[in-house]
Amino acid sequence: MTNLSQPAIFLMAEDDPDDRFLIKEAFAEGRVANRLLFVQDGVELIDYLVGRGRYADRRASPFPDLILLDLNMPRKDGREAMEEIKANPLWRRIPVVVMTTSKTEEDILRSYDIGAAGFVTKPITFVGLVEVIRGLEDYWVQTVRLPPHRDGESTQ
Repeated sequence: MTNLSQPAIFLMAEDDPDDRFLIKEAFAEGRVANRLLFVQDGVELIDYLVGRGRYADRRASPFPDLILLDLNMPRKDGREAMEEIKANPLWRRIPVVVMTTSKTEEDILRSYDIGAAGFVTKPITFVGLVEVIRGLEDYWVQTVRLPPHRDGESTQ
């Protein structure tokens, strides 16, 4: 049972263009009807949430229902971005699922300590990636109730 009246907005912070391509293809292959948008690093993620610069138009850059976050990115990594998100009263309720190549216990523990709603190690096969994407859609859109958000709110 879907808890949203329209498709969910998944925003992914991912610096690797090949990973972005594969994730986009996995959404299509898995027939995930939710909208997938990308930013390239933590700086762009925060700009997107603020609605700054090229993300100012909320019709083109709608507020996300779920953030998928790579940890190791240039400029501002996923850990720094998540700390900033979870410290902001307008953003802290957005579920953030870490989706990274890391398998280290340190990364898993730190991610949960700073507010991750989940931690997924990227599968090494495309079939595995499709299964992960379907699981994310099933859990975060079909099973749980996502918190409502107020479009267009900004911290500035």
